[in-house]
Amino acid sequence: MAAAAAARRLSAASLPLRHHHLLLRPFASSASGQPPIAVETSVPFTGHKIEPPSRLVDTTPSELLSFFRDMSMMRRMEIAADSLYKSKLIRGFCHLYDGQEAVAIGLEAAITKKDAIITAYRDHCIFLARGGSLVESYAELMGRRSGCSKGKGGSMHFYKKDSGFFGGHGIVGAQVPLGCGLAFAQKYTKEGTVSFALYGDGAANQGQLFEALNISALWDLPVILVCENNHYGMGTAEWRAAKSPAYYKRGDYVPGLKVDGMDVLAVKQACKFAKEYALQNGPIILEMDTYRYHGHSMSDPGSTYRTRDEITGVRQERDPIERIRKLILSNEVATASELKDIEKEVRKEVDDAIAQAKESPMPDPSELFTNVYAKGLGAEVFGADRKEVKAVLP
Repeated sequence: MAAAAAARRLSAASLPLRHHHLLLRPFASSASGQPPIAVETSVPFTGHKIEPPSRLVDTTPSELLSFFRDMSMMRRMEIAADSLYKSKLIRGFCHLYDGQEAVAIGLEAAITKKDAIITAYRDHCIFLARGGSLVESYAELMGRRSGCSKGKGGSMHFYKKDSGFFGGHGIVGAQVPLGCGLAFAQKYTKEGTVSFALYGDGAANQGQLFEALNISALWDLPVILVCENNHYGMGTAEWRAAKSPAYYKRGDYVPGLKVDGMDVLAVKQACKFAKEYALQNGPIILEMDTYRYHGHSMSDPGSTYRTRDEITGVRQERDPIERIRKLILSNEVATASELKDIEKEVRKEVDDAIAQAKESPMPDPSELFTNVYAKGLGAEVFGADRKEVKAVLP
């Protein structure tokens, strides 16, 4: 009896990996009547000026299935976006997130929609994790009116304010001061919420990041700086750009934590810990050790500055979806057949969303003049010669 009631312990690193993509839906037959599961993170947390949290993370069968489905959905969404870009249905800049899904999902599992997230331009999956839809995502990627930013933002500027997602941002590192500003507002409201400001290792050397961190620490703002270290800033390896690539230590006087960003349960544990810390003490830095499978953007093949063996090695040893797959199978939460059904379900959902997004019309040309100035100011728009008024903004 006691043994049956106890939480199961298993190491996420001790189970062999397999191949596949994945998806989420609780199965009544497998998710009910099971005890909670305690999973040991793949590697220990490493702390800077702080005692790291426990490696044992509590989860449930339904949560594991939701992680599987959600990360599979993200993976499939990005792979399909790659095809749409090559078909020229997506134009301009496009930065894909496949490989890094555990960061988005683990973060979301640790917080609420009242907490704020702001990130850089690799933002599609963060938007999806915050509650955005596939149709809104693809419509925005293709510049259509029903996109989350009305087709005017494109890949780099997803946005969902009602769920606390304050956008993707194209200027490297510029979202960090904005995230600290969100935390400044939260300190006033006293609602027990925090802000997560995400940035990459390439942005970690930006001066504005340190300026924002300094004032945040001075004012004890509830902000968590999350460095998604995928080890390459565009095509530049971290060791070529940073004298100290231990980004979790970069805050000096601000505590930091290094996390296996390919382990969704480790990310969940770290973000929960960081939120509790920030509410009491102010800023903390999380470095997520992660990896992107695609190149920096669609113009980057991603194979000129790293070997294919390196990419394959990460897929085989650290893939975040495969880690969850093996946990589900080893705990008999679902069968391999059920997981394949989930994958098929995800593919269909993505294909249906693409078809629906293609039906959405392009924005009206007049949309060029909206969302630029406050309404009612009567601002005038002139032609290039400054002689003829082209329009009066509403």
